Amino acid sequence: MNIEDLTKTQLLLLTILVNFVTAIATAVMTVSLLDQAPPTVTQTVNRIVERTVETAAQAPLPTIPGIAAPAKETIIIRDEDLLSASIRADAGRRVLIHKGATSTPVIAYGTYLPDKRIVVTASAAGLPKEATIAFANGTAVEASLSRPGATLTIYGFADDATLPAATIPDLISTGSLSQGQTLVSLTREGAAVSGIISLVSTDGIQANVTGVPPGAAAVNISGDIIGIATYTAGVFAPAERINILLTDTP
Repeated sequence: MNIEDLTKTQLLLLTILVNFVTAIATAVMTVSLLDQAPPTVTQTVNRIVERTVETAAQAPLPTIPGIAAPAKETIIIRDEDLLSASIRADAGRRVLIHKGATSTPVIAYGTYLPDKRIVVTASAAGLPKEATIAFANGTAVEASLSRPGATLTIYGFADDATLPAATIPDLISTGSLSQGQTLVSLTREGAAVSGIISLVSTDGIQANVTGVPPGAAAVNISGDIIGIATYTAGVFAPAERINILLTDTP
């Protein structure tokens, strides 16, 4: 059949069919790419999809004479799903610090930042210059104390050290935080605890969570780091101090 012989209705139906097939192909490709993307990328895309679909669902749908209007559908991404992904990302970055081999007692907890190739922990007397870092995946790598600070201390690794993969977080500045926002952290036993930020200042971030060991991270619902737990219960050193410590002249 020649396309010039098609009626207007047939041309319209053909256009709808082509658009439908193209949409399916695009969706399949997107899902395939998201399966290979880091959790934070997936979370961001999920939020965009949620808000885009909800907006489209609220808009009036065009009607075509003789063709029934499609039903509206809203896709909801639950906060529980985002929270679970955030906890998994945080757990994957948590490390144990040993003075010697991993068979020796744990002397501190820390947070691994894979893009910076460092481990940050809460400053304390007695932290060794040389330590063994035990990662969440079971591997252990030697590290050296490179940036001691009044509140936070940073351990670095040799340039040729092989480090495990982990979700790369953003470091959230205090200017982006406000009272009432949700944060999540992990206790010594690895239990997840959530709470709200009660106070934000350059001196520290206060939250109603307990049992979080010094050096552990507090993250937001997207898995990005809000702060690092100090030796004062419920108080976290702002994440921006990590960058400040890294840029300070030793």
